[in-house]
Amino acid sequence: MKKVTGIGGVILKCKDSQKMNDWYKTHLGINAVEAGAIFNWVEMDENAKPASTTWSMVDENSDVFRLTNADYLITYRVSDLETLLVTLKSQGVSILDNISTFAYGKQVHILDGEGNKIQLWQAAE
Repeated sequence: MKKVTGIGGVILKCKDSQKMNDWYKTHLGINAVEAGAIFNWVEMDENAKPASTTWSMVDENSDVFRLTNADYLITYRVSDLETLLVTLKSQGVSILDNISTFAYGKQVHILDGEGNKIQLWQAAE
């Protein structure tokens, strides 16, 4: 089973997300809306499926950074979140929450081998 298929997103912690979005738009041309900027690409597998990576700024008091002191959060794209979660649990990986489902897909947070919070995300079909 292929586990991670790509980077689903990068979330950066900041003091003022709107100010930072404006800075990145002015200086680097990244046009972020409230949910961030979306960079589209194609998965290079036998199906050549469309995919995307989200880049976003989040205010430092957001729940996104609960349980971590990090200034960023990386989201990894996965193809089968439920099956992967069963495997990770059997391997003793720390699972921080239950799978959440949204219109854009499903996600869960885990800790890596050094205690860094990461997000696993399966895109909606």
